Formats: sequence, C-alpha cells, structure tokens
Amino acid sequence: MNCAVIFGGSGFIGVFFAKQILAQGGYDKVYLFDKEQVANKPFPYRAKLVREASGVIEVNGDVRKVIDWIPDEKVELIANFAAVHREPGHEDFEYYETNLLGAENVCAWAERVACTDLIFTSSISPYGPSEQQKDERTLPVPATAYGGSKLAAEKIHQAWLAADKEQRHLVIVRPGVVFGAGEGGNVSRLIKAVIKRYFFYMGNRDTRKAGTYVKELCAAMLWVLQRQKEQALHFSLFNMTMNPGPSIQEYVEAVCNVAVIERKVPAVPYPLLLSVAYSIDLIARPLGIKHPFSPVRIRKLVRSNNILPNFLVENGYAYQYSLASAFADWKTSCPEEWR
Repeated sequence: MNCAVIFGGSGFIGVFFAKQILAQGGYDKVYLFDKEQVANKPFPYRAKLVREASGVIEVNGDVRKVIDWIPDEKVELIANFAAVHREPGHEDFEYYETNLLGAENVCAWAERVACTDLIFTSSISPYGPSEQQKDERTLPVPATAYGGSKLAAEKIHQAWLAADKEQRHLVIVRPGVVFGAGEGGNVSRLIKAVIKRYFFYMGNRDTRKAGTYVKELCAAMLWVLQRQKEQALHFSLFNMTMNPGPSIQEYVEAVCNVAVIERKVPAVPYPLLLSVAYSIDLIARPLGIKHPFSPVRIRKLVRSNNILPNFLVENGYAYQYSLASAFADWKTSCPEEWR
C-alpha cells in the first residue's frame, strides 16, 4: 500500500489536490497534515470535500516543529502547501517562521521516509511588484516578507533535490491568485463586492492580475510532475496563471456574466478611495472589526501582477478552464458563494 502526504493539507489548495490525486488513482490514502482540521476552519465547502473523499485522513501537526509522525504506508508523493501567506494579516517574522522552518522540516521528513517526489507551492510574490511582464526567467526581487520567505523556501527544497538529484523529483510552482469554491480570499471578495454593488474602479480597469482556478492548478502540478518523469528530468519551476492574466475589468465582466447580473461599476479616484480605506481602518482596527477595505488591499488593486506562464505554454500544456468556465464551475459547485 502507498500514500500521498499533503502538508498544509487542510487548506484551500490541499483539499482540492487530495480529491484530484485520489480521482486520478495510484494512492490508497491521502493524509492531510495540518495544525487545524478542516471542520474547524470557517469554510464549510472544504469540509464537505473531505467528508465526501474516501481515503482522506487528517493528521494534526505543525510544520514549524520537527515532524515525528510517520504513516504505515509507503509515501510515494509529498506536497508542501503549508504556508503563512495572507497579506495583510501577519507580522514579518511569522512568514519566515512558518515558510522557512516548514520547508526545512518537510524536506527533512521526506528524507526520513525516503520519498523521492516532492511538489512545493511557492508564489509569484518573489518577483516583486512591477507593471512589466515577467516569466520564469525573470530575476526574483521580492519586496515583502512573504515573497522573501517563499524564495528562500524554494532554495531549501532545491537543496533537498541536490542531495540526490539522480533519484529525486522536485516541482516548484509559482501560482498567482488561486480562486475557487471555499477560497475566502481576494477573488471571493471581488465577487461579493460586484454582486453587492460596493466594487469600484479606480483607474485600474486594465490592471492585470495573474490568477488560476484551483482545479487547473491541481491538474497542472500533476501534469508537470508526470512530464518530468517521462523525460527523465528531475526539476521543474513554473508559473501558474491563465494566459494572459485577466484584467480587473475582465474579472468583473466574468462575474456579471456568470452571476447573470448587470452592473454599471462606478469609477472613484484612487486617492479618495485610499483615504476612505485608511479612515475605516483607523476606526475598525482598534475595535478588532474585520472589513473589506484594507488600505493594503486597495493598493494591490491598482498594481499589476503581469506574470506569464511561459513554461506551460512552451511545453504544450492544454488548459482545461477559461476564466468564464472556471467561474461557472465554481458557481455550480458552490452556489451559496455567488449570492
């Protein structure tokens, strides 16, 4: 018997990836190693996926600490999705604490259980902010603690590969914003803002935001690993985004089409909206009130993440979803998130 182990497995990408690899076959069990179980997280759709997936087992553990747990089955695949990633929301040291210690402990555990296949989700954040197009050949210049910690974690995984590069296989993926049912992140907020009529353009209609549907990401990671093995290669690093990354206006229009609504989205000057965001945050933060108008998120909305998935394009990856079909599939799977 064999198994796959997903670190950070109870998170958004982890539960979808578990379902994908079980459907694909070849694994008797998939273990979701996480410090919190799916049922304890505020995303009922994720819990539903885990309940419905036969062969998924949750394991409580923290990647920031040495991993003592070992399954009874042979570990054929490890996926390291464990990360502190939400921006804003954490102190700088928290990104490094989880993302670096997690990388070290997962790689040490992979060596201990003699697993030779490892997938690591990095981020496009190491590229740093820029309006210029960037691909896998672009020099990373991270500008945040999150981006810096992810780039350092990539190097830790590459050191694991280098210790036995004839036998081991490493796939590093740098995804843009990952969206889908149970996400609860930026795209979920955009959908609600458009439907509830509190989304505004602020000179950012043409701002490009690299993004990918979670099911597409899962399919692409497995495709790259399989291609690597078929070609007797041992390392792949690729950007994961639609080609090209949609503009803000394209996201908004796709939301309206799938939700079957008409919206005339007003334009508000960026300095005015940023000032309002700071005013709201000034009142809400001391009171511990969460709100969708964080100044950090407002600034993000006017900055492009114009990342190109050249590795996938050059190697003939066949995309399964467009933006419209991804949103439609999301709405069909979880209609309550589109109300």
